[in-house]
Amino acid sequence: MSKRLLLISNSTAHGGGYLDHCETEIRDVLSAVARVVFIPFALHDRDGYARKARERLRRMGFEVDSLHDARDPKELVRSAEAFFVGGGNTFRLLDELCRRDLIKTIRSAVDAGAVYMGSSAGSNVACVTIKTTNDMPIVQPPSFEALNLVPFNINPHYLDPDPSSTHMGETRETRIREFHEMNDPVVVGLREGSMLRIEDRSVILKGSTGARVFRKGREAEEYAPGSEMDFLLA
Repeated sequence: MSKRLLLISNSTAHGGGYLDHCETEIRDVLSAVARVVFIPFALHDRDGYARKARERLRRMGFEVDSLHDARDPKELVRSAEAFFVGGGNTFRLLDELCRRDLIKTIRSAVDAGAVYMGSSAGSNVACVTIKTTNDMPIVQPPSFEALNLVPFNINPHYLDPDPSSTHMGETRETRIREFHEMNDPVVVGLREGSMLRIEDRSVILKGSTGARVFRKGREAEEYAPGSEMDFLLA
């Protein structure tokens, strides 16, 4: 089956509402879908988060089942047409997926054709590991290994170095280079407003702000919206 993923840097863009900036892409990737399984585990208030996602996706024409309400979560995952994994704390999200033994079940569903959409933390867990998240480890998952739906990592909300800043801490680019001192996967720095649309072996950078790609031992490369990035799946 052809994999279909939409990996979004952020769910809310400055000056807009929840999922406004990515609504066109969401409608397109879910064009053959009636119901979406929402995974709210990245936030503490799962009921509130589910209400928010349900209301927004219903305005796009999709019904939503929240995984935290399911009597049989694994059966809901196995029968899902699509997933939307919301943002929040990536460590909490992965820890809950592990505790509920859902990693392999979600991976199998996506391999079988279910659409996967993630935003921020939800995009992080689609990757090889969550080691390039920006979040604090408020809980300790049993492993940093994630869903491994794609063979690269993402750094959402990527920020470029500000030459006028007086901040003396590490830049986002410095932290990613530290990651590559100990790890191999390519890292895509997704700026806010950007997203990756993946269809089978095709990857296209969508959105308005572009991305920066980091490979171990190489200079970072800039990619503009609309770029074909199939090499990420090599």
